[in-house]
Amino acid sequence: MRNKILAIPAIAGAVSAPLAAQAQGVVTTGVVRGGPVIISDAEGIAVDQRPAFREYIVRERVPTYTVPERVVVGAVLPDVGITYYDVPQTFGITPYRYTVVNGRTVLVEPRSRRIVQVVE
Repeated sequence: MRNKILAIPAIAGAVSAPLAAQAQGVVTTGVVRGGPVIISDAEGIAVDQRPAFREYIVRERVPTYTVPERVVVGAVLPDVGITYYDVPQTFGITPYRYTVVNGRTVLVEPRSRRIVQVVE
């Protein structure tokens, strides 16, 4: 009986080990049309810069726009009714623009208006 009780956690650990190892791979911020969207800190807002970036957004009083869709990586924002702003160079040089949608700050690819990063 004791062997069965000890065998159950051992089997559970053996089954979950490959899943845990697989989770150690590349961190993605979303999926767009069949492929992952990978935003490195060099392209998006770096993790250590995010609090200062959020403070900047509040200081600048950037208006929030409301859209009926969910604000997630890969979503495309409307082409009219939303203003997109340049990211200040103090937060890194990036090809993206930012705006605030449904209360969430997002980085957007300017040509497609596709959200590439939700700055949390």
